[in-house]
Amino acid sequence: MTDTALIIGEALVDAVVRADGDRTEHPGGSPANVALGLARLGRDAELLTWLADDTHGDLVRAHLAESGVRVLTGTGGPERTPVATAHLDADGSASYDFDLSWDLPEVEVGEPVVVHTGSIGAVLAPGGAKVADLLAAQRDTATISYDPNLRPALMESPEVTLPLVEHLIGLSDVVKVSDEDLAWLHPGLPVEEIARDWATRGPALVVVTLGGEGALAVTATGEELAVTAPRVQVADTVGAGDSFMSGLIDGLWSAGLIGADRRDALRAIDLETVQEVLVRCVRIAAITVSRAGANPPTAAELD
Repeated sequence: MTDTALIIGEALVDAVVRADGDRTEHPGGSPANVALGLARLGRDAELLTWLADDTHGDLVRAHLAESGVRVLTGTGGPERTPVATAHLDADGSASYDFDLSWDLPEVEVGEPVVVHTGSIGAVLAPGGAKVADLLAAQRDTATISYDPNLRPALMESPEVTLPLVEHLIGLSDVVKVSDEDLAWLHPGLPVEEIARDWATRGPALVVVTLGGEGALAVTATGEELAVTAPRVQVADTVGAGDSFMSGLIDGLWSAGLIGADRRDALRAIDLETVQEVLVRCVRIAAITVSRAGANPPTAAELD
């Protein structure tokens, strides 16, 4: 076992085409953003993803390498690096096109101390099933974390997606989910009720992010805690949830609760530790939303 975080999931290029034809591109993808956030917090982070040997793939790899993320290379890859394009009309409304496929390259991943997945890569065929198998294989040595971070435009109906999500919840020690995701999966149900249910399905800790209102946590022992978010001037919300997720993993790591040998200790986590971790997470997310793009803070900025 090594002091490494393995993040599994999509890395892609987000393109924005404005009404005047101006086009901008920048690297994105929820799991890639989590890896970036962990590396900036001083953690050793590897990303297992699906990139082509093309200009867009080079853009993503260079962006991640700049912050210290290692992209695992193996055999196999897509013909083109995934691209998500937002077309903006004159009033700023967006329509989206996706040129995206998802699978896993064949690669040795070692024995990381924590494995995280989420979003498109956790459910989109054919790679989604391979991700679930890899999580199950890593449970003997690693803490497993999961953020559904759903993308309805690329996924089946909630009725089809929910069993996939619940299977991954059952494999996970830590689950972070947004209130928007819960509203899509379980329309009309209170987020507290859903979080309590999820906390009985295997995880030691379920955390629901509530946008600018903060976050709610439910433990496997049935304890609950809410924290408020600091008020900041919002530039945009891109990457806020991903930076929160990075902070959650990092905070539990600093508390000595990461690694399969710490699973019982994680399940017995006390509310004081939960609060300490979540207060830092909402600070991280607040810094991220205060500046443009998925630009999470470094450990030095927090300290």
